[in-house]
Amino acid sequence: MRYVLDTNVILFYLKDEETKSFIEENFGPFREENDAVISVVTIAEIKSISKKNKWGKKRIGVVEKIFDKLVVVNIEYGELLDIYSEIDAFSQGKLENSPTRFSSKNMGKNDLWIAATTVLTKSKLITSDKDFMHLDGEYFDVLLIDREEIKNKLTDSDSN
Repeated sequence: MRYVLDTNVILFYLKDEETKSFIEENFGPFREENDAVISVVTIAEIKSISKKNKWGKKRIGVVEKIFDKLVVVNIEYGELLDIYSEIDAFSQGKLENSPTRFSSKNMGKNDLWIAATTVLTKSKLITSDKDFMHLDGEYFDVLLIDREEIKNKLTDSDSN
């Protein structure tokens, strides 16, 4: 299986052991039989977060080890650019010959790149961001991580 990891998933791997464990147990993006992919946009977002939050060398080293395990898709492919523009038009309800069943969505530009990367690589997207849900089943499968649900399951199992 091939998975694109949204930026928030990388952050789970850095600072949320429960959610990381859930992702590993249910999807295993880093298992040998799977491919874990990110958009170069995710690297930029993580670098920005690290600067704003003044991460130390240790945390930066951990995230760089995660990046080393990933296939990184750069923004240079003609097809990726076409997919980006199609998803943007679709999300706005303005894609010709493609009626939408939802109100138009203003996706963040970085999310559009991540979505386009998911389509290009024929992947499933692992994310906790509901902004991708209108694309689920239309362009790719969204594997939505609900952190509250994970925490509730852990609380329920601890009380048994």
